[in-house]
Amino acid sequence: MKIIIKGRHMEVTPAIRSYAEEKIGRIAKILDSMILSTEIELFTEKNPSIENGQVAEVTVYTKGHVIRAKEAASDMYAAIDLVSDKLERQVKKFKTKIVDKHRAPIVMPPVAEPVAEDEPVVVKTKVVEVKPMTQEEAILQLELLGHDFFVFSSAETEEISVLYRRNDGDYGLIEPR
Repeated sequence: MKIIIKGRHMEVTPAIRSYAEEKIGRIAKILDSMILSTEIELFTEKNPSIENGQVAEVTVYTKGHVIRAKEAASDMYAAIDLVSDKLERQVKKFKTKIVDKHRAPIVMPPVAEPVAEDEPVVVKTKVVEVKPMTQEEAILQLELLGHDFFVFSSAETEEISVLYRRNDGDYGLIEPR
């Protein structure tokens, strides 16, 4: 499993790098050969009033799905422990719920650079591979990503649909006519 560890505005020491590789490397045993790559981003929140300012965020790219977890703690080792535990729970849930394990690999989209600072502009363009799936699969993917919405092709209607998380905790579905 390819693990990329980077620090946002901080240097990642060899000790922290080794610790993160060891803790996050455990998920490779759960998913076997399904993992394409893993990115670990470590950073410190700049606001001094934030008690748990050490943050670890992990993104796992698998064959067809992306799993993301983010945790914060008072020190970086504790943040890595928390995100590792959370990621392990998500990966186990993913492995038990996904039936079709033969999906196309995820292609990382290009990022557009901002053109102006005075007015709102599109600062990121994301290309998504729209895959046919059921509503249940779309809900699982939404949860694994930790996003508020998810675009997919409905397996029933073969139309593009948008699943979103409502404020009451339930889900909404937008279907085109």
